[in-house]
Amino acid sequence: MARRMREEAFQAEQEQERYAPHVRPVNEMVDALREPEGRGWMPYVAPWHGGAEARVLSILRDPGPKTLDGTGSGFLCVENDDPTAELQAQIFEEAGIAPHDVTPWNAYPWYINRAPKATELQAGAKVLEQLLGLMPRAEVVLLQGNEAQDVWRRLLKAHPDAVRGRTLEVVSTYHPGKQALFVRDQDERARRAQHRIDSYQKVGEALRERAAVQP
Repeated sequence: MARRMREEAFQAEQEQERYAPHVRPVNEMVDALREPEGRGWMPYVAPWHGGAEARVLSILRDPGPKTLDGTGSGFLCVENDDPTAELQAQIFEEAGIAPHDVTPWNAYPWYINRAPKATELQAGAKVLEQLLGLMPRAEVVLLQGNEAQDVWRRLLKAHPDAVRGRTLEVVSTYHPGKQALFVRDQDERARRAQHRIDSYQKVGEALRERAAVQP
């Protein structure tokens, strides 16, 4: 069921469980990165997701309006009340990927609601290094959109220790927002939409394959 953040009970449950053990390390990091960094506000990761225990790190561009406190949920979550979240929830489910398998994140994790600049992506890469350090079970990184792919390259260049010794599978695709399909060619639009679906399926297959070989 998509867009569950519209339900008061569901949103209240996320708020109550904000520091549940599996997500506490991530959301305490968010607390530390808010105003003291001078960059402004940052949404929490909803406890609906895997937090520090997730096997998939899913990266988009920047937090959308429906993550805001008050007018939105205050969380990164595929159950937020917006089309991008709804599409993710749908394709994750079709690929056999459960919410607790995933931790959602952004190339630039502070709220700006615009494309981040190069210096902002560099700051995002440093935060991404911290986040990966909190996610020892992460096996797959899903990069959705140009900025997500950009910040990953910056991470590898500036913070190579973040991935050294880890067998992370990296899957890159288009952003799940409508803008990714803003091209005139109908065949190209269809190709991009299918590429997103195929990429989620690839993530699901990777999780199942790795689970099968674990002792």
